[in-house]
Amino acid sequence: MIAEDEPAGLADFRQEVRGFIAEKLPTVVREKVRRGVILDRDELDLWERQLTARGWFVPHWPERWGGLAMEPMWRMTLDEELARNDCPEASPFGPEMVGPMLMQFGDDAQKEFFLPRIVSLEHHWCQGYSEPNAGSDLASLQTRAVRDGGDYVVNGSKIWTSGAHYADWMFALVRTGADGKPQEGISFLLINMRSPGITVKPIIGIHGWHLFNQVFLDDVHVPVANLVGQENMGWTIAKSVLEHERLKLSRVPECHRRMARVKALAASLKERGQPVAQRDWFKLKLATLEVRLMALEASVLRFRRQALAGGRLGAETARLKLRGSQLVQAFDNLTVDVAGPLSLPYDHASHHDLVDNAPRPWDVATTSARRFMGRGFTIAGGSSEIQHNQLAKQVLGL
Repeated sequence: MIAEDEPAGLADFRQEVRGFIAEKLPTVVREKVRRGVILDRDELDLWERQLTARGWFVPHWPERWGGLAMEPMWRMTLDEELARNDCPEASPFGPEMVGPMLMQFGDDAQKEFFLPRIVSLEHHWCQGYSEPNAGSDLASLQTRAVRDGGDYVVNGSKIWTSGAHYADWMFALVRTGADGKPQEGISFLLINMRSPGITVKPIIGIHGWHLFNQVFLDDVHVPVANLVGQENMGWTIAKSVLEHERLKLSRVPECHRRMARVKALAASLKERGQPVAQRDWFKLKLATLEVRLMALEASVLRFRRQALAGGRLGAETARLKLRGSQLVQAFDNLTVDVAGPLSLPYDHASHHDLVDNAPRPWDVATTSARRFMGRGFTIAGGSSEIQHNQLAKQVLGL
């Protein structure tokens, strides 16, 4: 938690969260998260339903839509405790991205239909932004939607689509116009993933995990009622979604989890007969990262308070994603430094099952693979180069 006077009642809330986790989180799920083993969809669903029953799946949402209107400090404490205690990370696409977007830009029918189904977990969502030739340069996307009576007919492809293999709906950017700047011809559609013409093909990572997909859309009919906002105004909505996404992509809870993991590992391993945790090089690196994490957490808290007060989150949030993704990688690198040669062998089974990996400690069995997977954090959600450009142009006016 950031260094500031703690509000009354927050310590009790922290203990409440810890008690809830101890009671509701299955031991096997906790152990899988702790060891970096992939979870199946049923395990994730079970945990998210526990959060929903407690009101903690969308705690930041207004009460009208099933939330608790939770204050930012409480929300950050909740997220931190969930991460520290090895809880699965809930999918951000519904609670953090499309939900807040619909509250701001959706019409009444869209809000009434989609928001309750996000809270009830009836709908799982994925994000259809990147394309094979339009990643960080998102404005160059080519997936087209042509109006045909009461439908749009969509053709194209989306790539790196996290969770598309179990998603019920996709919020997608599509090209509906070709005049003017590329950003001016983009619309925002909500697409049923069960629609005829949609094909999802897996992209398997080096560790064997199925996280990403390529989604092909061939003559997919989408009702015009699923257009959010006005036609050709999707870029404005997309920027709003990204602003909220960057609060999540600051990855503060993930950094807390990684910090706890590297501290425990450093205490268990020795270098020259001394625990690594007592070595000067480690203490200096850890202290540097801990200070960076405190600064990032303070910035996220400020933006959350701004959003709760009804303020617009602007391009300034790009630095949260930029710093957070770099900090995750720094913690991963430090973990590899601590593990040393123990981290080098790759054990495929360690990502898919609870194995002992003797004689290496379980902590290091997935260390190197996790680090390489984390390299994508400075690309996904907008590369670091793009974040720098946005900050330079839109914030600093350079």
